[in-house]
Amino acid sequence: MILEVAPLQIRLGQEAAFEAAFLEAQRIIASMPGYVSHELQRCIERPHEYVLLVRWQSLEAHEVGFRRSAEYQAWKRLLHHFYDPFPVVSHYRAVPGAAEARGNA
Repeated sequence: MILEVAPLQIRLGQEAAFEAAFLEAQRIIASMPGYVSHELQRCIERPHEYVLLVRWQSLEAHEVGFRRSAEYQAWKRLLHHFYDPFPVVSHYRAVPGAAEARGNA
């Protein structure tokens, strides 16, 4: 499994419009082959900053399957005009044995 991490800086004053557009756009990404899950987090200290986390079955599912699809063009139309600057997306793979244990408090 691959974790896509996209730090997003949204144009000041456009946060509500971005969140509304994202609610529509998330249906696009969730329908893609190789998609596992996603979450969008908003920064408390800097409310115009977000981080988008998307889990994919493989790097190819994101870089080829999604980014080269017609659906990606719709995603771009909905969201890309909100970013300033355009985000640098990174991909991560879990470190074996380094998962957090839950419920052991």
